[in-house]
Amino acid sequence: QVQLAESGGRLVQAGDSLTLSCEASGRSVGLSTVAWFRQAPGKEHEFVAARTWWGGTEDYADSVNGRFAISIDDAKNMVYLQMNTLKPEDTAVYYCAASPKAHPGRIFSGYDDRGQGTQVTVSS
Repeated sequence: QVQLAESGGRLVQAGDSLTLSCEASGRSVGLSTVAWFRQAPGKEHEFVAARTWWGGTEDYADSVNGRFAISIDDAKNMVYLQMNTLKPEDTAVYYCAASPKAHPGRIFSGYDDRGQGTQVTVSS
């Protein structure tokens, strides 16, 4: 099992940038794909971005493509989500997720390990 701990969420203004961090610990050798999801109040978990740990293949939701970027620091076992030009509709709890599978898909429950989330609030 991989333990994931997100940090960096806070209140920002529309148009601001923010970077979320996710520290992975435990069975890091099992990490094949890492992803970010988000959940707004009253809504289901929404896929945001994913990246294979070793190959660097990235996948983004249309709603964030071009504004968000997922990256990995292998030496530190850290996963980041750089968010630019934030909009009020980006307000949500953001979750880091990991899977030993190469293509776990875009469904939150399809990831074996998930963090507790960090709140991002974007005011207009």
